[in-house]
Amino acid sequence: MSAKPAPVLDLDARLALASAVMGERITLAHLAVDINTAHLPAADPLPEITAPPHIVPQPEPCPYSTPIATVLWRAQQRLQEYGWLRGQLRDEQGAACAAGHIRAVAHGRDEYEDARAVLLEVVRRDFGADGIPAWNDAQTSPAPVLLAFGRAAELAHTRQQ
Repeated sequence: MSAKPAPVLDLDARLALASAVMGERITLAHLAVDINTAHLPAADPLPEITAPPHIVPQPEPCPYSTPIATVLWRAQQRLQEYGWLRGQLRDEQGAACAAGHIRAVAHGRDEYEDARAVLLEVVRRDFGADGIPAWNDAQTSPAPVLLAFGRAAELAHTRQQ
């Protein structure tokens, strides 16, 4: 008598058989870890992992004590923080042209006009331009605008403005 051939298993049957074998192996591995580490002293629980505290950078103190120099210095800081624009006063993200940054930090129209007048004087003297808007729009980067703000703040400070 010949032995009957084993039936061919379909995919589902083979997967079920493999799952049963793997389950048994995992159970044995788990028991082996428990047995092999039973003699070790219990470790302290892991400390809770926390994120480092959020550090908010403190703004740099203004080096000027005069009001117009302070406005020009704050406009320079604002330009560095929010960005510089050409062709428009400001955008939704806070970027602005030179005059837009002065307007954003000045307290009232008089401070705004006085700060613009000092900046215009520096722009005319150092850059040979006739007006702030045209000069601002002619720049290819914010570097000359930042430089002009710094020079204007120094000029206003020496004049006690």
